[in-house]
Amino acid sequence: MSAPQEQVSSLPLPPVQYINNYTDELIRRGRAPKPPLPIHDSYSMFGNQFNADDTIIRPLESQGIKRLYPQHFDRRRELRKLNHSLLVNFLDLIDLLVQCPDSPRRTEKVEDISLLFIHIHHLLNEFRPHQARETLRVMMELQRRQRNETSQRFHVHLDRVNQILNQAIENLPDTDLDSKLLINTDDFNSNDSNRKDDASVDGVNPYDRLMCELVDNMPLTNDGFK
Repeated sequence: MSAPQEQVSSLPLPPVQYINNYTDELIRRGRAPKPPLPIHDSYSMFGNQFNADDTIIRPLESQGIKRLYPQHFDRRRELRKLNHSLLVNFLDLIDLLVQCPDSPRRTEKVEDISLLFIHIHHLLNEFRPHQARETLRVMMELQRRQRNETSQRFHVHLDRVNQILNQAIENLPDTDLDSKLLINTDDFNSNDSNRKDDASVDGVNPYDRLMCELVDNMPLTNDGFK
């Protein structure tokens, strides 16, 4: 009895299968799966074996596929030719299905159409690095434009704030105070000097002398203070 073959999906799991493994609760408890380690040798993906050293876009010859266009070519022109060939082969396949459905040429036409699709897909993939560079350039240009607009708006608000501050400073009242609100400090200075002179005569603080006089002048009863 032969061993059961492992069923491998040709598509990745739905995103929910990955999202459920990285909820806030699992991350807080430290139970979320750790990211996989970098692969340095071969690995298997969707049932196919790959090597980490392989180029991102492998040549058709390394995949066992016959090349239909030369090594040096114009991609736009070759894509147009492949597209026309695809339409012609599709019309031929329809003609065969109408006139002779059991013809062995039907299988040949299906294989030719598959080969044409592989070449079209390969040529489009060769544009991916260029597309990635252009996408990055557009993103950086957009970020630069947004930062310039933000900087311009900031300078506009800064000029407006400076204008408001200057207007507020100009509208401040005169700093000269009314003479009626001024307090004559000469009396305080003279009183302080007199107290100092009195204290220098007998060595007694004038405040202490005042308290003593108040206590002496208070009326007393037989039981003491009222």
